[in-house]
Amino acid sequence: MSKDTSSPTEKLFGSKTRAKLLRLFFENPEKSFYVREMTRVIDEQINSVRRELLNLESIGVIKNETFDNKIYYSANLKHPFYRPLIDIFSKKIDTEREKDVKATTWEEYIRPVKNYLNGLIVTNRLPGQDGVDLVIIGNDKTKKLTRWAEVVEKKLGKPINYVIMTPEDFTYRKSVRDRFVLDIFEMEISEIIDPEKIIKE
Repeated sequence: MSKDTSSPTEKLFGSKTRAKLLRLFFENPEKSFYVREMTRVIDEQINSVRRELLNLESIGVIKNETFDNKIYYSANLKHPFYRPLIDIFSKKIDTEREKDVKATTWEEYIRPVKNYLNGLIVTNRLPGQDGVDLVIIGNDKTKKLTRWAEVVEKKLGKPINYVIMTPEDFTYRKSVRDRFVLDIFEMEISEIIDPEKIIKE
């Protein structure tokens, strides 16, 4: 008789693929993954991954969102089992216990639109304060950035004020010291993503 080499978590959750997926999601609760990416990371067959994603989604421990014709899956931070699953799967249990639900980093948020985004300013606008939450710099002819902003709004769980500007418009308005742009820089800024040095130049 061959020896059972299943890990305790695989035995507990009844499936090697399911256990691997749960570890992926709950070790990285701030991240989202698409199917082929998951198959590479956990080294399992795509059909097995798809089947287990349906199982996990049916009980609500993961969720999905579609962007740019790809379905992204992530841990459901609002599920009542979120904290116990973090305790089981995360290597950062102590850190997680000290925090509320960890916010997704903006580097993670922008991943679906990285090729369309020339820059991003995130402000700490207070409720009732004038101004914008996001300044999105990029060409939005295909409305990908508009759709992305709407997805971010849903992820944050609150209405956001955002403006989308082309790189040329932003650079010009900054050069002439446009009042709108000056007001942005007078706000408290929590994040600047500036791969092309448009914002800080």
